[in-house]
Amino acid sequence: MRAKGAAWALIATSLPMFMVAVDNLVVTNALTVISRDLGVRQSGLQWVVNGYILAFAGLLLAGAALGDRIGRRRVFVWGIGLFTVASAVCALSGSAGLLVAARVVQGAGAAAVLPVSLTLAVASVAPERRPLAVGVWGGVNGLGIALGPMAGGLVTQGLDWHWIFWINVPVGVVALPLALWAIRESKGAPRRLDVPGIAFVTGAVVAAVWGIVQAADSGWASVRPLAGLAGSAGLFAGFAWWQRRTPTPLAPLHLYRVRPFMLSNALALAMYFGVFGAIFFLAQFMQGPMGYSPFEAGLRTLPWTAAPMVIVPLASALVGRVGGGPLQALGCLLQAVALLWLALISRPGVAYSEMVGAMVLAGVGMGLVFAANPATVIGSVEEHEHNLASGVNNTIREFGGALGIAVLTAVYAHGGLRSAVLTGAAVVFVGAFAGLAIGRTRAPRESVPAPSAPRNAPSDRPEPSRLP
Repeated sequence: MRAKGAAWALIATSLPMFMVAVDNLVVTNALTVISRDLGVRQSGLQWVVNGYILAFAGLLLAGAALGDRIGRRRVFVWGIGLFTVASAVCALSGSAGLLVAARVVQGAGAAAVLPVSLTLAVASVAPERRPLAVGVWGGVNGLGIALGPMAGGLVTQGLDWHWIFWINVPVGVVALPLALWAIRESKGAPRRLDVPGIAFVTGAVVAAVWGIVQAADSGWASVRPLAGLAGSAGLFAGFAWWQRRTPTPLAPLHLYRVRPFMLSNALALAMYFGVFGAIFFLAQFMQGPMGYSPFEAGLRTLPWTAAPMVIVPLASALVGRVGGGPLQALGCLLQAVALLWLALISRPGVAYSEMVGAMVLAGVGMGLVFAANPATVIGSVEEHEHNLASGVNNTIREFGGALGIAVLTAVYAHGGLRSAVLTGAAVVFVGAFAGLAIGRTRAPRESVPAPSAPRNAPSDRPEPSRLP
């Protein structure tokens, strides 16, 4: 594809992906206003965020599989349309129930957009530019997640929280024809969709989140949280049992023996657990004890959100030289230190100037992980497994975010903000050890023909990724 055509294709894949990434946390700085307008308690308020995240995560692998079977561009376009319609319903919502339901549908549309977007993006450029395409994808996705809180605060204060969702509509209207014009259709190896597997794993995470939310309201010893966690454990056991017996598991069993793939996903879970949970509460802390408006709170997170715009391109160029594992480990370590810093200083009367250094450090850590994590995951599997690997990685990241918000909400209910953010810091710190265990891995390079069968032996130093 010519350079100009490749540029348009990257724009066409990045714009909708940015839109769905923004909506992960776009409501964060609007939650206080939404709670007041719709009469929602703290434990129920998190479902405005988690309703989107859980549907998003639960259907990501389905989106990837459908893209392989019926066409990635087709699924991408359907996802844009569903997301745009659901955004309009969110904007029209007058009750918490309708808002959460519409957010779930939004998440389903996002699940059709995100997993195929990376495959479409790397397929649109020349082989020598594919590491750059992965870096652009990771940077745009990370930037969308990071800018969500600030954008939500700006729109909420300047207009109204409903406009957080209205602004998606014109973006979707532009993105639909652009995708049809600029992106070439592509398919992967046809594979059956493991519907029972998706039901097991999604049900398990939803049950876990529900149980943790109940614990925040009534304590860990009450019946509801114990029932939710027991149900989650049972569903996870059912998922493991089913994956060993079905001929079409969500992830081929040999991938569980590929160390960089598994450890990168474990690290992503830890990173998103800490970041999503911390942002959820720190945004409300800025509007509560610190007394900032929604926009002022969003603006003051800019040192955190702006850093990935600088770090991701630099880190993407270093993945091939330094290795994806060390970069991810360093990113988690910096993020953990930043969260620890914020936890120790977050108290009534704290000056914003005391928080700036920690936010810059957090942004640098996020940028390193956003650049190196998808590149390492893609680089650790064969060409015909790229779309599936991307879907697994994104599913785990989103589940990590949902669990982080739920767990830190429960910790917050019993121990306050400091305990919640310290918990997030501890989980992210553990993720750094997964990065160290990965070691050096190389970034995706030129395309070569895919083998007729996947490799069976695990490897500490995987071959370069073979992109279509």
